[in-house]
Amino acid sequence: MLALVTGSSSGIGLQYATALARDYHCDLLLVSNQEQELAQVASDLAATYGVKTVAHYADLSLTDAAENLYAWTKENGYIVDILINNAGVFFFNPYTDTSVKRIELMLQLHVMMVAKLTRLFAEEMCRRELTDEESHTRICGHKRMRGYILNMSSMSAWMAMPGIQTYNASKAFIYNLSKSLWYEFRPKNVGITVMAPGAVDTALFGLAPNLRKLAVHLTVSIPPEKLVKRALRNLFRNKKADTPGVLNWLATPLLKHTPDWILFVAYKKLYNYQK
Repeated sequence: MLALVTGSSSGIGLQYATALARDYHCDLLLVSNQEQELAQVASDLAATYGVKTVAHYADLSLTDAAENLYAWTKENGYIVDILINNAGVFFFNPYTDTSVKRIELMLQLHVMMVAKLTRLFAEEMCRRELTDEESHTRICGHKRMRGYILNMSSMSAWMAMPGIQTYNASKAFIYNLSKSLWYEFRPKNVGITVMAPGAVDTALFGLAPNLRKLAVHLTVSIPPEKLVKRALRNLFRNKKADTPGVLNWLATPLLKHTPDWILFVAYKKLYNYQK
C-alpha cells in the first residue's frame, strides 16, 4: 500500500510515516515544507525499513496546494491507498492581536487543505476496484478497504476557549466533516477516521519539560508514538472517531458546559504564561 502523509518531516507526521513503514510496510509519499529535513526522513525510512519513499516539498498554505499535490500524484502515476491529513499549526493569541495572514494560514491548513485533499482522493478511492488478492488481505484483523483517510482534529473542538479561537473552530470543522463523511464512505468501502486527542506531548504547545511529563503521567497528554499507534489501529478497523485518554474521554461532554468564570481564569493564566 502507498500512504501519503502531510507534515511528515517532524512531530506527529514523522511518527505516522515511521509507524506506517515499520508496522505496516507501506511505501510513502512524504509531503512537507521543510525540504532538507523531509529528504533526510525519506532517506532514513527507506534505509531502515526497506520501503519506497518519495519526498515531495510543498507549501500547503497556498490556496491551490491541494489541487497541485493531487495533480502531481496523477502525473507521476501514484495510487494513494492511505491519506493522512496531519499538517497543521498552533498558536495562542488574542484574535485582534493575530494577523490576518496567520488566521489565513491556519484556516488553509486545517479547513481548506483537509477538505480538498479528502474530496480529491476519496473520489478516486470510491471508484477503485480491489484485486482478488487485495480483497482477501486483512489489516488489524479486518478486510482491506478501497482506501483509508485519517484526519487530525482535537479535543479543543468542543471548547469555546479564548486565545485558541481559530484553532478550536477549525478542529471542530475537521471533526464534523470527518464523522459525516464516515456515513457517506462506508457503503463505498472507504474508511475515514478522525482523531480528537487532548494535548500531545510535542513541542508544539511550548510547555516546559516538567509540565509535559506531568501531563503525560495524568493521561491528559499522550506521547505522539502512542497516539499514532492507536490512530492507525482505529483507521484500519474503520472506527469513526476517537479521543484517547480516560480523563479526556470523561471530560469531553463537560467541555460544552464549562462555566464562564473557569474559562476567564484559564485564559488569564495561559496568556500570562505565554508572555
